[in-house]
Amino acid sequence: MPLDDRAIAISATFTAEAIQPGLAFWARELRLDHEIRFAGYNQLFQELLDPSGLFARNRRGFNVALVRFEDWLRAGAPAVLEEQARRLVEAVRSAAAAFSAPLILAICPATPEHEAEVEAPLRMLREGTAGLHAVEIMTAAELLSLYPVEEVHDRHGDELGHLPYSPPFFAALATAVARKIHAIATPPYKVIALDCDDTLWAGICGEDGPQHVVVDEPRRALQEFMAERRRTGMLLALCSKNNEGDVVETFLAHPEMPLRLEDFVSRRINWDAKSANLASLAEELELGLDSFILVDDNPKECTEAQMGAPEVLALPLPARAEEIPEFLKHVWAFDRAHTTEEDRQRPELYAQQAARIRAERTAASLEEFLASLELEIAIAPLEPGQVARVAQLTQRTNQMNVTCVRRTEAEIQALGGAACLTVHVEDRFGSYGLTGAMIFRPDGAALVVDTFLLSCRALGRGVEHRMVARLGEIARERGVARVEIPFVASQRNRPAGMFLESLVKADADGVFRLSAADAAAVKYRVGQASNSVFQAAEGKVPEDRPTKRIDYLRIATELRHPAAILEHIRAASQRSASRPPGSDLPRTPLERELAEIWAGLLHLPAVGVRDNFFEFGGHSLLAVQLLSRVRQIYGVDLSLEVVYSGEFTVADLAKAVELKEFERGGADYQDLLQELEGLSDEEVRALLAEEQDAG
Repeated sequence: MPLDDRAIAISATFTAEAIQPGLAFWARELRLDHEIRFAGYNQLFQELLDPSGLFARNRRGFNVALVRFEDWLRAGAPAVLEEQARRLVEAVRSAAAAFSAPLILAICPATPEHEAEVEAPLRMLREGTAGLHAVEIMTAAELLSLYPVEEVHDRHGDELGHLPYSPPFFAALATAVARKIHAIATPPYKVIALDCDDTLWAGICGEDGPQHVVVDEPRRALQEFMAERRRTGMLLALCSKNNEGDVVETFLAHPEMPLRLEDFVSRRINWDAKSANLASLAEELELGLDSFILVDDNPKECTEAQMGAPEVLALPLPARAEEIPEFLKHVWAFDRAHTTEEDRQRPELYAQQAARIRAERTAASLEEFLASLELEIAIAPLEPGQVARVAQLTQRTNQMNVTCVRRTEAEIQALGGAACLTVHVEDRFGSYGLTGAMIFRPDGAALVVDTFLLSCRALGRGVEHRMVARLGEIARERGVARVEIPFVASQRNRPAGMFLESLVKADADGVFRLSAADAAAVKYRVGQASNSVFQAAEGKVPEDRPTKRIDYLRIATELRHPAAILEHIRAASQRSASRPPGSDLPRTPLERELAEIWAGLLHLPAVGVRDNFFEFGGHSLLAVQLLSRVRQIYGVDLSLEVVYSGEFTVADLAKAVELKEFERGGADYQDLLQELEGLSDEEVRALLAEEQDAG
């Protein structure tokens, strides 16, 4: 695999390499093995359009475009800004259609005097990229809402090297970009199991009484947060040690609460261990325990759940209730990259599925149950608005997935000569949504299947048989002799193999071959790869999560403020260096202060006054940041000539600062002499008398 096949590739309208330490830190935290690579300076349009550029070659990574609209004002009037924004929209649309990697488009803050001017380009960009599911837009307002920074801009750095932002902002930007990458790369959690007392409300309903518990502001914020998660497709469940009657009465007594009892797909309210209740919920919902998040105010309950069901992510709420809203905002496990229509319908779909399960249990036989469903199956060509859902199915479907080929939205859009069919299923309980897809292409005398998948909620009802029959019909319509379905075994898709084996024996190369006529004649018979076989496998299939879990609790508590993040970034990249002890220690207060600034930028525990800046990891971008810090603290402007004039050391820098301060002091002295020359002798004596009195 080429090195740049799995990269975090970055292109910007400004000098952006200062984001690298922060991204490297988060790559380690998130266990990403992607190399961080930068395009050439100010080459954003080229990267978005070049079919052989860094973005185009980055097939399995993440492309990041950092846009500062204000940079385009350097080239001319506001009309230029509007034209550049229009070009950007066209370039982004082109990249989304042509490139495999998702594109994160981060709109960086403008200086206060240009904020009004960038509103129109931002609006144009949003409107022009609407519907591009492979593009994630992050605005400056969204970024700073999550990660507020007191000093965002570095005007001196901008003037010296087009490095327009402060180190804390670059840390915030790196964090926001890493968070977007995490949301795209990580399978989303599906179920949030919520405690009740002191979690959904303040108080204990069994002791205080349902009428007397309080929905204070922090708990209201928690409920609103969870209601929003439900709207994005996550399932909510109750998991509480309580009397169920008290909990139900509490919901009825507080109709003003954002969450209602019917918002929960299921509940376990009893005195059993929460780990056991979570396992029971997982079995009922036919989901793996590793798709569950438990939110509880009691750390002991979280510990028990984590020990008894280690796959579950257990999150204890902060002890101080007022910290709950901010805590939830920084739990990355709640993030989702995209929300499809099927995601929004998921709570309703699971309610329908529960009704089907109840109907199946009461039916006299499987035949009677299937007949009562009144199943309707629609197989149709892929439509543009379905690309995101089909890509999602390729990434998430495990059991009935014959090849387990995972595809991005860009790859679905660029199928070339292949055809894609979607599968919709309905019954008397409601719609299953878009549950299946087939991708195939003609190859000589065969119709070769690339992708054949079906969501678990539609398995065992004859839908998969109808899909094969449709392929047979298409083969006959095209005059093709046979249908070829290759099977690539994984630890999760044994049900798909069992289904194919029920149709025909595989050839030695692992391909299942059916004549067009035989494929078209495939029908479902009860008992043949029955629903129970698939249900037995469901719930035991883990998500593709890292073997070692990301420490979401640490991120939400220790790594949510840019200043703290910056400290961790610097500590993580700190290096030790040997030097003659005591021979080059700072000798003056100015040298000590400059040495501290220097050490911070170089991520060193200390530096000596004779250490060469470039020998200890310095480079041009850090030099710009260094001179910018000197200007902020000492109010002196130093040019880059100071850096490159010879051996650049703390001692050299201290001399340059002192010289500038002396020159500034000399100028003040000349101004004072000129002022005295314009005064009379009496005015001079009066001024001297005032100075003596003040002394």
